Amino acid sequence: MTRETMTARERFHATFEYGQPDRVFQLNIGVWDETYRRWLHEGMPWDQHFNTYFGFDRLEVIPLRTGLCASLWPPPETKVIQQTAEWQIVEDELGAKTKRWTDGHEGMPQYLRYPVRDRDSWEKLKERLNPDAPNRYPEYWEDLKRCYRNRDYPLRIQAGSFYGQIRDWVGMEHLALWYYDCPDLVHEMTEYVADFTLRVIDRALSEIPDIDCANIWEDMGMKTGPLISPKLFREFHMEPMKRVTKVLREAGIQLISIDSDGNLDELIPLWLEAGANMVWPLEVAAGCDPVRYRKQFGKKLRLMGGIDKRVLREDMPKEAIEEEVMSKVGLIKEGGYSPIVDHMVPPDVPLENFQYYMKLIHQVCTF
Repeated sequence: MTRETMTARERFHATFEYGQPDRVFQLNIGVWDETYRRWLHEGMPWDQHFNTYFGFDRLEVIPLRTGLCASLWPPPETKVIQQTAEWQIVEDELGAKTKRWTDGHEGMPQYLRYPVRDRDSWEKLKERLNPDAPNRYPEYWEDLKRCYRNRDYPLRIQAGSFYGQIRDWVGMEHLALWYYDCPDLVHEMTEYVADFTLRVIDRALSEIPDIDCANIWEDMGMKTGPLISPKLFREFHMEPMKRVTKVLREAGIQLISIDSDGNLDELIPLWLEAGANMVWPLEVAAGCDPVRYRKQFGKKLRLMGGIDKRVLREDMPKEAIEEEVMSKVGLIKEGGYSPIVDHMVPPDVPLENFQYYMKLIHQVCTF
């Protein structure tokens, strides 16, 4: 016998606030385009909604232009300066240069030169970072607010990126040197990101009551540890993040998540201190273990992810999927945790395995 059916919004709060959900909130973390096409060939219905078909819950993000690419407005003009059958080199008017695949290969572009290379290029980029530009908000904002008023699903606001965004403007290696070679400029950039974020989200925080959660994107980890030392994070990024999380909490948002790939062992204590209390997607290949994190940090840390996508590959037996899912059952029952795949599902995962996995998840997550 199951508990009375909840709305997605009720289920979200019951899951992450240690209540009694009818079942654990399940977020669709996404699949690669190649994966989606493969599954269509393998029999996934083309005429059904993806989330409904697999039983994922609805979560909406307020569509503000706050992220790295959307923050640059107008977007810089680009031109192709070199082309082959497999890739092209693209340069934009800020001086950034990227290599992009053109042969159907899915992957992130490779930066050959970054848009911010010194103070002059930083000042030039800032010209496109006007937080008060009207088009940072949807054109039909009043209509959207009416839709949110009686919502039955959780609503999330994006709340900046205090390392990841600057890293993508400057480059990881360059930023690592700048902490020592030009610390004043890095401090200026981190404070600017906080100011920019607060200016952009202020209207949404004041005009939409009861926003359910906030998310900060960082991607600060590699396979074996953080991309930045805890000492440098504390010196350069802690206070700007604290400024933003303080405003979020004052607006009534109690669930603040950090989205970061890689190993998070040394980063989680810093994020908790900075005011965040949820982490995802917990990449198993990088050593993330939600069961261990719960023992270490207790219920003050909410968790989402931690299901090793590698066990879903076509060469893996069903027993491996069962073992991975069942290893999280104790944590599922304890609450404050949602087991989801630890990143977007890659194309080496057959539909049959994913269907089997989702069936198991719904079984162990329904009370």
